[in-house]
Amino acid sequence: MARVKKITLKGRVFSGGGTGSLFVNLPWAKKQFKDKLGFNPYPGTLNLKLSSGTDVEELRNATKGIKIKSPEGFHEGRCFKALIMEKLLGAVVVPDIPKYPHDLLEVLAPVNLRETLGLKDGTEIELIVWVE
Repeated sequence: MARVKKITLKGRVFSGGGTGSLFVNLPWAKKQFKDKLGFNPYPGTLNLKLSSGTDVEELRNATKGIKIKSPEGFHEGRCFKALIMEKLLGAVVVPDIPKYPHDLLEVLAPVNLRETLGLKDGTEIELIVWVE
């Protein structure tokens, strides 16, 4: 049995271009998020630019993760369950997109994280992510 490790990531909230929202709302993606993560995600992602010194390579290089499979023509991705600001359970999405910036993360939760946690662009948040 693989050993589960917790890693702590910190980053600053920023406004994205809306592609996370489009992805989360695709019927095949919505179904997998519900089935594999156990919740219906808010129809959008919280974008984080990781703080310098935050090591995300362990997460990106993890051999496991919750695979989100796509129909032909779409990029796939992996999710890792996460505790957001020691308050809410959600997940981090690591898109399998060539040249996706290594210092960016997308966060899913069953609620609007900006509203629920009072987040604005530039707010630093902390995540605890479970990695195998």
